[in-house]
Formats: sequence, structure tokens, C-alpha cells
Amino acid sequence: MSENVTRIFDIPAFQLANFPKEDAFMSKIDGKWQGYSTAAFMEAVNDCSKGLLKIGIERGDKIAMISNNRPEWNIMDIAILQVGAINVPIYPTISESDYQYIFNDATIKVCIVSDEELLEKVHHIQKNVPTLKDIYSFNSIAGTKNWTEIRDLGKDSSMEQVEAIKASIKDTDLATLIYTSGTTGTPKGVMLSHRNIVSNSKASAERLPVDFNSKALSFLPICHVYERMVLYLYMLNGTSVYFAESMETIGDNLREVKPEVFTAVPRLLEKVYDKIVTKGSDLTGIKKMLFYWALNLGLEYDVVGKGAFYKLQLGLARKIIFSKWREALGGNVKAVASGSAALQPRLARVFLAAGIPVMEGYGLTESSPVISVNCEENDGVRIGTVGRIIDGVEVKFAEDGEIWARGPNIMMGYYNKPEQTREVLDDEGWLHTGDIGELVEGQYLKITDRKKEIFKTSGGKYIAPQQVENKFKESRFIEQVMVVGENQKHPSALIVPAFEFLREWCKRKGLDCTTPSDIASHEGVHKKLSEEIDHLNQSFGKWEQIKKFTLIPEEWTVEGGQMTPTLKLKRRFISKKYAAEIADFYPDSFL
Repeated sequence: MSENVTRIFDIPAFQLANFPKEDAFMSKIDGKWQGYSTAAFMEAVNDCSKGLLKIGIERGDKIAMISNNRPEWNIMDIAILQVGAINVPIYPTISESDYQYIFNDATIKVCIVSDEELLEKVHHIQKNVPTLKDIYSFNSIAGTKNWTEIRDLGKDSSMEQVEAIKASIKDTDLATLIYTSGTTGTPKGVMLSHRNIVSNSKASAERLPVDFNSKALSFLPICHVYERMVLYLYMLNGTSVYFAESMETIGDNLREVKPEVFTAVPRLLEKVYDKIVTKGSDLTGIKKMLFYWALNLGLEYDVVGKGAFYKLQLGLARKIIFSKWREALGGNVKAVASGSAALQPRLARVFLAAGIPVMEGYGLTESSPVISVNCEENDGVRIGTVGRIIDGVEVKFAEDGEIWARGPNIMMGYYNKPEQTREVLDDEGWLHTGDIGELVEGQYLKITDRKKEIFKTSGGKYIAPQQVENKFKESRFIEQVMVVGENQKHPSALIVPAFEFLREWCKRKGLDCTTPSDIASHEGVHKKLSEEIDHLNQSFGKWEQIKKFTLIPEEWTVEGGQMTPTLKLKRRFISKKYAAEIADFYPDSFL
């Protein structure tokens, strides 16, 4: 029935024609969930499209949106696309210098921001962006044009011009420029067509158990292609979208909305798991014993190969312990779509055991983004893998194990960067992902590392740092870790302790530690971390084992420059920032 949906702006029109919703897009305003029906959404979209034409927007013009997740973002997104303009979503958290680079590279004509703080950042660079003609805001800000002015301009005027433009837009036309944060170098504008994103939404929809009776909670940044594509998927299926108030209110919002689905990044799931375990450790007597019995049962879980006695125990654990975990997520969750980074297998095990279907997927901005994803139907889950390849996409492996992907979802190229495009996109249409992987059981894709991050020790042994890092993050004492040691005798690690957990641990042990600096420098903490590392090292060959480590007295953040907006390590930046600490690992080397 959705065969005629070929361009992004066809999607909400399809919803309106087939399963109109009263709660299509909802957000919490003054303590109440309010928003747009499908009909009201489309009315606002069409008014904004007409308004954009009246303020001089022409086909091919670039419009930047820097905003939190909110229904107005989606309204303007579709309105922009209907008039053949290009939506350029930008992360709110990046630096002003990156703003300036992106605005000039994309030749931004109009910018829409959500609030005063972001408006100030744009004002700081405005004089250095000659193409920028106007700034609008979603929030009401004194002295700044509001997005409603665009909508009001389009009211009571004909749709004739908009419809003519829509009819001329092909599915292969450029729809959006998404600037990848990148772990090195300047941002690159990924050019995605309507076909790229629509094909990915349709293929991914087959892996998510949601329909027009479902609700979704959205809180991952909408400027990221993953959350944005999933929102189109929800629209296509008639799933109601509720936007969380903030990262701090997710727990409350989950219990209020009771969604069937939401997306997550592994870091969030790690924090949820750690909070559950911390609460469990505070229990006493039989309750504590039952909690750890269920938890250990969960950590042994697998999709295949478990006998009748294990399944009997698991059924009991789900009733008396894990049911409370599900209630904390609203009680209705059918799928948690995990992406953006590698999910630790132990988290997949314990959440799946609890009856919370965490489905890990894989992709890149350059692939719109999904290449593969786990799915509970048809024996589609294998822990430690990113599932089966989605329909319409092909995958093959280069001689060194690099994953190459081809399909309707693969980008048009990097904007203004033909040479860099040729580096990753060959003449036959294969995207060279830069990730190393393999097929498990001949059909489930497993990612083993990043091609550029694998390094060799001075002894000629290869180290895959992500494998070591993911294992080390299984420790409740370790929040973040980066493995170093290229061309050195052995690998070492920069470790950010789990400060919140360690603060409580130190209190129980009678250690005087309250600040991150206290924790990172305390001898007792170092001793405990040494024991943890000795234990974790046993999972690796001798050449892979961490011989030295140092504790970093600050968390790595996007704002601090150590993480990309999608929460990947900026290895080059971190290596430079902590060059002295790394030099201490190898005193006999010239660094």
C-alpha cells in the first residue's frame, strides 16, 4: 500500500490518507501532553511550505535547523522538503567554529533555532556567514522572528505553486545534508536523497513490531539520521510519537507514555543497567538474594541452546524480579532499537532475559543509516551480532574484512568533496564502511572493529581496541576507556572511573572520596581497579592484555571535545589531551 511513497514528504500524506492519528506528534507543555493530529500536522506543513516560498526560499536553498526534538521540527522538515529546499540539521552541542564551517560549506540561507542559547551561538558567527539572510526561532524570543511568522504568511493562500514543485521532485533528488561529526578532521556533509531515506524507513519498518495502535517515545537527537529515519518509519506505520521532555525525565516519560518502542544508544542502556544493579545491591536478605539470582540468570541468557530447567527458572525470574524492570519502562515495550555504537553482549543478554527486547542494529550516516538489525521474528536475534542485513541491501567483505554495503540507502556522496567521496564509494556503488566484520551462521552480521582503529604493537601483534574497551566497560567500576599502544610493547588504557558508583563504593568501604579527583587518585580505588583489570584481562591473549592504566579525573563528554555527538571516542583528541599520561606508559619510547 505504501508503494506510492517514494519521497519523504509522501510519508505524512500517506498517514493522513490511511490511518490519521489524533496524537501524531506530542510534547509536554505546562505539565500536559499536547501536540498535533495528523490533519493538524499536515495543515501546518502546507502553510509553512507556502510561507517559505513567500520569504524567498527557492528550490535547492539550504535551511539549517538547530533544535531539540519537538513537533515543530518535523513540521518545518516536511515543509522545507515540499518546496525542494534542503534541510541541514545541525547538532546543538557542536562548537561555534563547526557551526561556521558548516554554514559556509552548505551556504545556509535561513536558520531556525529552538532557544536563546542556540540563537546566541548563531549570532556569534553570523557576520562570518555571508549567505545567511534570516534567523527564526521555535521558542518565543524577544527581537527574533518566530517560526509561526512563516506559517502565518502561508495561510489562506493557494497550494498550487507548492503542488507544482512537489510534482517535479524525483526520489533521487537531494533531500538533506547531514554533517557527520567525525572522530577526526572537519565535518563532511553527507548527501542523502529522498530514495535513500524512504527505502531505509520501509526496510527497517519490517524489523520493528509497531503499528498504528502503538506509541513511541523519542529522545535521541533528531538531527542524527538514525532518530530522524525512525521518526519517518513511525509516520509510515501510523505510530504516535511522543517527545521526551529531556534526558533527565526519560524515566518519568516512559512511565507516563507507556510506549511500545523507543530508540536508545548503548551508553543509556549501560546507565539503566548500572542503576538497577546499584538498587539491587542496596537490598537485604531474601530480596537481595532473589535479585542476584535473577541477574546472574539473565547474564547467562542466550537465544539458542538453553534447556528446559533454565527456561523454567527464567519464567519465574521474569514474574518476580524482571517484571519490575519492565514496569519501569512503561510496561508495554516490544522493542528497544539500539544503535550508534557497539552494545555490550552482557547488556543484550540481561535485557532480553528480562523480556525487554533490546534489538541492536548497525549502520552509518552514509547508509541512511541502517544496514542490518536484529529482530525477534523469524529467529532474527543473535547476541553479539547486529542481526541480518535488511531487505534491498547487499553486503560483502574486502580481503582485510572491511564491510562493503550497496543498496538504495547508500548516500549520493559528500557535499563539495569528490575526492573524499571516491575514497569510500567505489564505481560499482559499494560503500566502504571502515568497519571490520564477519557473518555468523552465514547470515548474522558481527562487527569486530573499526579498520582505522586497529593498531599493531612493536611486536607485530594486531590489537582491536573496541573489543578490549567493550569488555572493560562490563565492570561497574569503569565508565569509559580508551586503549592505546600503537607501535609500543604492550597496550595500555586511559580509564574514566564510574564516579557515581565509586562514590557509594568508597562510602561503604570507609574511604574519604567525594570528588572525581579524590576517586581517581585514591590508592584504594587504584587497587580495586587493578584487580578488575587483572580479571578482565583473562578474556584476551597475552599480547592484548592491558599492562598499564591511569585513571582520568573527569568524564569524557561532547562538550569537552572527547566525544562526538553520537558518543564515539575522538581518539586523536583524547590522545593529544592526555599525551603526558600516555608518555608515562612508555618511558623508554619517543612519543
